[in-house]
This record gives sequence, C-alpha cells and structure tokens, in this order.
Amino acid sequence: MNDLSALPADFVWGAATAAYQIEGAVDEDGRAPSIWDTFSHTPGKVAGGDTGDVACDHYHRWPEDLELMKALGLDAYRFSVAWPRILPEGSGAVNAAGLAFYDRLVDALLEAGITPNATLYHWDLPQAQQDRGGWPERETAERFGEYAAVVAGALGDRVKDWATLNEPLCSAWIGHLEGTMAPGWTDLTAAVRASYHLHVGHGLAVRALRAAHGDLRIGIVNNLSPCEPATGGEADVAAARRADGHTNRWWLDPIHGRGYPQDMVELYGVDLPVRDGDLEAIAAPLDWLGLNYYFRQVVADDPAGPAPYARAVRLPGVRRTAMDWEIHAAGLEKLLVRLTEEYGARRIMVTENGSAFDDVVGEDGRVDDPERVGYLEEHLAACARAAARGVPLAGYFAWSLLDNFEWAYGYDKRFGLVHVDYRTQRRTVKSSGRRYAELAAAHRRRVRPAA
Repeated sequence: MNDLSALPADFVWGAATAAYQIEGAVDEDGRAPSIWDTFSHTPGKVAGGDTGDVACDHYHRWPEDLELMKALGLDAYRFSVAWPRILPEGSGAVNAAGLAFYDRLVDALLEAGITPNATLYHWDLPQAQQDRGGWPERETAERFGEYAAVVAGALGDRVKDWATLNEPLCSAWIGHLEGTMAPGWTDLTAAVRASYHLHVGHGLAVRALRAAHGDLRIGIVNNLSPCEPATGGEADVAAARRADGHTNRWWLDPIHGRGYPQDMVELYGVDLPVRDGDLEAIAAPLDWLGLNYYFRQVVADDPAGPAPYARAVRLPGVRRTAMDWEIHAAGLEKLLVRLTEEYGARRIMVTENGSAFDDVVGEDGRVDDPERVGYLEEHLAACARAAARGVPLAGYFAWSLLDNFEWAYGYDKRFGLVHVDYRTQRRTVKSSGRRYAELAAAHRRRVRPAA
C-alpha cells in the first residue's frame, strides 16, 4: 500500500458533486432553466442526446445519498448550489423553495457529522442572465455578488466552508472559446471578457460572503495542469509556456495580486474591461485554495491553431482513463508544491480528483473497479509526498460521490465511488468507494489511536 503517513492528523476526507450533474428536478419548486438545460437540449451538443433533467434524482433522493456518505465515512461533502434554484431570473425575487432544499441538506449533513463545503457556481448560470449577455458582460458579475449574499445569508450560519467559483477556466475557455460546454460559443474576445468578469464576480462574492458572516472560510477552485513541452525544441518550449499561461497563470496570478500575465494579454490581443478597484477586489485575501487535478498537458507548437497555439501531444505507452486522459499522479504533487512555493498558499484542498472507467455491474451485483482503486491510491500517495515536502494540504475530495451527468459526455463516463443505474436509480458502492473508506479509516486510526 502507498504510504499516507505524511498526511496531517486533521486531514479531511471528502467527496464532491455538482448541482446540475446530480440533482435533476429541473422544473420543480420554482427552478428556472440554466445555460446547461439549454445546451443539453440543443441537438448534437451532448453525447447520446443526454440531459440533466433527471440525472441522479438527488433532489428527491438526497437522504439515500447522505446514507452513502455516512457509509463511506466522509468527513466532508462538497456540493454546489444551483443559482437558478435560488434566483430563477438571475436576480430579483428569491425562490424560498430553492433555499429550503439546501437548508434541509445542510442540516442533515451536520446532524450526520459531515461538514458541508458549498460552491456557489459550478457552471449553471440562469438562462435569463445569459439572455442579458452572460459572463462576457459585467452585469453578470454584479448579479453573482448579489446571489452570493442571498445564499450566504441563508446558509452561512451553518456552512463555514465556501468556494466562489468552480473551474472558471472551463466556463470561459471551454464555454466561450472552444464551444464544447455551455453556452457553446467560439469567440476569443467573449472568452477573455468572460474570464475577467468571472474574476470580478469572484471578488464581489468574497466581499458578500465576508459581509454576511465574519467566520467563513472562503476559497476558489481552479483546475490546473502541469504543462510540459513535447520536445526540447525552442518552439515546443515556448508553446508549453503559453499553455501554462492559458491554463494556470491566467487563473492564479490575478487572485494573488499579480494582475494578468502580460505575455497572455498580448497573446490574446483583447482589452480587459478593468475598472478602478477591480484588481484589488479580485485579489481579496482567501482562506484556502482549491485544486482540481485530472491530467498534465504535454504540448507542441501549433501556430495555426487557436490560442494559445499549442496542441496536446498523445504520448505512447501510458495508462489512460476512459476519458482518454493520461494517468500521471506526479502532476498532482508538482502542482501542490508549485502553489506553495510560487504562490505562497497557506491552506490547500484537493477539491476534485478522480477517474472515469467503463464500470460493469457483475452477476453478483458488485461493481469492481480495480483501475480506479489504483488511481485513488496513487494520487493520495502524491498528496502525502507533497505534504511531506511542506505543502499545507488540508484535505482531498474524490470526484465524484456518484456517477452522474458528465457534461458534454452525457451519462457514458462514470467517475463515481458509487455506481448509479440511471434506469432504476439504484446506487451501488464500488470497490473504489470501499477502498476509499478503508484508507480514510486507517488514517484516522493511525493519527487518533484509541486510548
């Protein structure tokens, strides 16, 4: 077994989900459509024509899912709040029924001894706000700050751990530049403006959270990747630097008070709509940083491609997940060390890390997934190595608690510690879920021996 002894005594063992991926009930209790409802119902956008209309039906089955969390021995549960459940029009009237759902969930988590960790935005922008321009427009950032104030006012007396945004890179670059996520645009200018207003929204949300309750622990969640050149040639080395700017520095520098990296500003050639006080708000002090890690990028120069003019290179002979992502646990350790040494992080949470494989329910009803077991062990060992090197690593949230709607991949890709039969909604804990519970329990026994 990989050595996890360097993990701190108070290390948090958690699992994560996102509202649109699991809740379903898209037209119940006052919820209005999000951009993902619109995108998934647009022919050709999602594999198999799948939508999140029902997903895992967590909106109705959350008590059953809470029992699964207890069975897995989770210390904490990271979930996202659905903006269109709370403010169906993006702003204005608050939907009390939407808040009541999260009230019930939070109270039950606390009663079960599981710490709630809430994310305000996991990509489900109200469609009404998109119709007013979406993230490329400053109004959306301002409405996001108002939404943050509403949710914090309702839940902040009990929820103490908050993330403003989940993976703004995906919202900006994949949603507005690559076009394979909602809203499905392919416009560099809109993408850069969206990235900036996501950061402004983050800053306004931090301000709103702090104003609501003074004891909240606030962070932001970025998906990062080590970017390495495919060869030692000058062009590929430069491409790796651009890829790093696009994937990592653009998202880390501004929140650490460094402004936007000038090389990338010049590369994009888009004027940022900066107003007085914006950069200071974006760099508001945080209590923790969230890192989502799935793969490294090995890139080659691609001057004819889209920004950042670097294409991913597929290495031969490496293990890959069902997403065709390289399995490279060392990349997680590398990023954790970088956040500590280069950006001075004082508290880091691995807020997502996981793998999709083609799981099969056996004749005995079990789901054995040895590849995912190995993935978990390798990446948790990388966490322990980072902790041994002085990284202030506070916890790990496996992605995901449940198999779910995997965005443009639909229901074909399964990341869960728990298998979901989407026809019957039957849940089955996989071997990886049992192994994760064992690792957490063994760690607790080691650091908290019985008297």
